[in-house]
Amino acid sequence: MSVPAHNVLSNFTDFKSKSIISNRSGSRRFASNSVRCCQLATSEKRSVTVSNGNDSLEICRVLNGMWQTSGGWGRIDRDDAVEAMLRYADAGLSTFDMADHYGPAEDLYGIFINRVRRERPPEFSEKIRGLTKWVPPPVKMTSSYVRESINVSRKRMDVPCLDMLQFHWWDYSNPGYLDALKHLTDLKDEGKIKTVALTNFDTERLMIILENEIPVVSNQVQHSIVDMRPQQKMAELCQLTGVKLITYGTVMGGLLSEKFLDTNLAIPFAGPPLNTPSLQKYKRMVDAWGGWSQFQVLLQTLKKISSKHGVSIPTVAVRYILDQPAVAGSMVGVRLGLSEHIKDTNAILSLALDEDDVNSIQEISKKGKDLLRVIGDCGDEYRR
Repeated sequence: MSVPAHNVLSNFTDFKSKSIISNRSGSRRFASNSVRCCQLATSEKRSVTVSNGNDSLEICRVLNGMWQTSGGWGRIDRDDAVEAMLRYADAGLSTFDMADHYGPAEDLYGIFINRVRRERPPEFSEKIRGLTKWVPPPVKMTSSYVRESINVSRKRMDVPCLDMLQFHWWDYSNPGYLDALKHLTDLKDEGKIKTVALTNFDTERLMIILENEIPVVSNQVQHSIVDMRPQQKMAELCQLTGVKLITYGTVMGGLLSEKFLDTNLAIPFAGPPLNTPSLQKYKRMVDAWGGWSQFQVLLQTLKKISSKHGVSIPTVAVRYILDQPAVAGSMVGVRLGLSEHIKDTNAILSLALDEDDVNSIQEISKKGKDLLRVIGDCGDEYRR
């Protein structure tokens, strides 16, 4: 149950007093043992509802991430991409995540949702969810500017009401993000947006937003077995307030897979090429966490667990994050029309990791560096 927004500050201040400890330098951080690391899956559950007050949206726990349509992963054929979206939806993977700057992603969704309206029964279309993001420059956030920007996404996606608008802000020194969110809330009240959410906001700013009684339902953040930062601070506030986490980078662009097991990237041309923006991005996370040798130990651990359950490494990697506190859903990138992983993705929803699996993953995960200290809180990598 969500805590009323006006109680967030007082409750979280009391909450922090019990879970913050001093480090050697005199600064403060959350105790690592203040959150249980994992909640074991006991049954298959395909969907989850994110909510705040009267606002709610049911989404699939595994979301189809459409960053890969923006270029850098291979040429996307429009017709092939839409056909692939239909196959994902038919397989029960009916939530699509995109952004205003993901190339043709919103346009592809518009074509797709019209195919669904024409070719599928009404009850089928009611299960489809299109989540998008708005990533504006940090200019003055007037009501007209926000409205015009959101209307562009509504037109591209061909929907009267956006299922979810996830808002990103580049510069916290500019408090205009509060103005933008208040205007987005007005649009929600007008029926132009069903739910308002965030992407890449840190814990401090999430608390400020909730104190201003802006009813965000979720925050989309980078979260993987390598990057456990959201569980150090963010998840605690989310559990207190009812805000959920939607995670991306959970398979690290494909690094958390059999493809990179037993490879040595230090030797030129010895391993698979890092030939996509996501592989390059998450390789930097591996370097910050502990390096390629340490990452190989993690992959070997995940391979043992995946073989035990008859699934793939990415399936184990996503299931582990789905079982973390406050996590509502995790993103799996889709290279529409180029490759397809529907079977593996559906396997995530029926996999249950046992205590031995969890302990093995925790043991190797904790051997890496504390990325909260190295990088900062959720989203800080975008503001340096």
